[in-house]
Amino acid sequence: QVQLVESGGGLVQAGGSLSLSCAASGRTFSDYAMGWFRQAPGKEREFVAVISRSGGRTNYANSVKGRFTSSRDNAKNTVYLQMNSLKPEDTAVYYCAAQAPGAGSFDYWGQGTQVTVSS
Repeated sequence: QVQLVESGGGLVQAGGSLSLSCAASGRTFSDYAMGWFRQAPGKEREFVAVISRSGGRTNYANSVKGRFTSSRDNAKNTVYLQMNSLKPEDTAVYYCAAQAPGAGSFDYWGQGTQVTVSS
């Protein structure tokens, strides 16, 4: 089992920045690829970013590419999502998730943190 706890959400004006953190516990953090997802009201949950176990590779949704950056500190069992140039359409609950080696999906999820971008 992996427990994940997100933090750092809040209210920000369009064009502003927020940094989300996701602290993991329970298993060897560096064994897991980590993902960020979001769900806006009335919409399906969507992929935002993924970072490899070492942090050497990342991938982003087109909607956030060039504005969001994911990083991780395996010594601190934490993954981060730096969000810049925020837009009102970035408003959502943001979730981090962990994917075990060889798993086809993300098996462990945090409780989510609300990000609200005002226009």
